[in-house]
Amino acid sequence: MGIDRRGLADFLRRRREALQPEDVGLPQTARRRTSGLRREEAAALSHMSTDYFARLEQERGPQPSVQMIAAIAQGLRLSLIEREHLFLLAGHPAPSRGVESDFVSPGMLRIFDRLSDTPAEVVTELGETLRQTPLGIALVGDLTRFRGPARSIGYRWFTDPESRRLYAEEDHPFLSRLWVSGLREVAARRGPGSRAAGYADALLPRSAEFRALWERHEVGLRPRGTKRFVHPELGVIELDCQTLVDPEQSHSLLVYTAAPGGESHEKLRLLSVIGAQRFADSAAEAADR
Repeated sequence: MGIDRRGLADFLRRRREALQPEDVGLPQTARRRTSGLRREEAAALSHMSTDYFARLEQERGPQPSVQMIAAIAQGLRLSLIEREHLFLLAGHPAPSRGVESDFVSPGMLRIFDRLSDTPAEVVTELGETLRQTPLGIALVGDLTRFRGPARSIGYRWFTDPESRRLYAEEDHPFLSRLWVSGLREVAARRGPGSRAAGYADALLPRSAEFRALWERHEVGLRPRGTKRFVHPELGVIELDCQTLVDPEQSHSLLVYTAAPGGESHEKLRLLSVIGAQRFADSAAEAADR
């Protein structure tokens, strides 16, 4: 299967020009020579350099990797059919659809992109964080940085004590039961060869607590409507969690809010200030390198 350079270049250009800044959570500026996204904007959304993206649109450069094509598909907010078409144009087999895919649907991303002023994240059914808003990162740190089984919050819960510091200590026993109950349900639903079953097999020899809870066969536990996070500077923040589910991809959009006028609402306001300052400091550090 070879790469169709002309088809790939034309498809990328057409999809980029069809997107407006507001479609991807970017501010609309008054002065734009052409409609649609600029190349540098599309490249940034796809986590690659503008030069690399430009070469693809100009039918130049090496064949892009599977990882690069997946990033472009997500960055350009492609539908599942468009994503499959992009892979074929790039000379790669179309990726499988289904519950273990990390591809976030365009509809869910359009909602996510409009939540810049509140903590929110997109997670898989195994608690793997795929996307976070800036305020979400300010609240719990960058959870998308993990690789392998550690991507799952449930896996980290039983293998990395640091992960528990994000939650009020009195909630730990319930959360341990919750993660095990959820993993058992998903493993039963997806079958022996699933990622969920693999996580359980990996945890059983590593954690005595996990083994004891796993042997109880407890299912049916559900997250509480209010979650208590522990921030290193602001202390405990109580937030209501609203969930939007994409049944086709088995992804959930979690949005955290606080009741106006309360202490946690004020802490969220302070969190936005802290997050903005950290972002500015990181940008300054990067510029000095």
